[in-house]
Amino acid sequence: MATAVLFDVDGTLVDSNYLHVHAWHRAFAELGRAVDSWRVHRAIGKGSGKLLSTVLGEDDAGRVGDEAKELHSRFYLETADLLRPFDRAPDLVRALAARGVRVVLATSAGPDELKALRKVLDVDDVVTAIVSGADVDATKPDPEPVYAALERAGTAPEETVFVGDAVWDVHAAAKAGVRTVAVRSGGVSEAELTEAGAVAVYDDAAALLEGLEESVLLG
Repeated sequence: MATAVLFDVDGTLVDSNYLHVHAWHRAFAELGRAVDSWRVHRAIGKGSGKLLSTVLGEDDAGRVGDEAKELHSRFYLETADLLRPFDRAPDLVRALAARGVRVVLATSAGPDELKALRKVLDVDDVVTAIVSGADVDATKPDPEPVYAALERAGTAPEETVFVGDAVWDVHAAAKAGVRTVAVRSGGVSEAELTEAGAVAVYDDAAALLEGLEESVLLG
């Protein structure tokens, strides 16, 4: 049984990925950059700086990055009333905590976005710690967020499991020596998540909860 489970939030516990895509698309349009939405989606899960470099290139990201981040955050928060936890996602977190597993939320979200996510998820009372984008210098797929989450959990990599929805989650966790259980709710295929190194893939939080007793989280 894992001593700690580290959860990504966007696309894993909260249905927010496509709100992020829409917000980034609006931000780029506002700045006169034509970026296809699918390209944005392919980069969701990376920190905002890495996402910008991916879709705009290093040079243009350097020119408009700060303004793009501000616009994205504003447009995203305008849609915060559409945020919802995935079916049974809070139950999954609570089920693990009830078994004595330390749960840490590890997200790239900034303070205002994190506040909205925590409000809709409503599991602060059973979460051991939260690591956000403000707590690290380098974001996923860099392993620094995973290292920070491990430190907050007080556990070793081999007794910890990361749960995420993006290949960037899997890459970051692998670099830190942590196994990843992936979910498809962020819009990434099982084949891609498995190829990235996920040890198991479920449709969503509800499916993981249903199979929890047989999963690597408790096995």
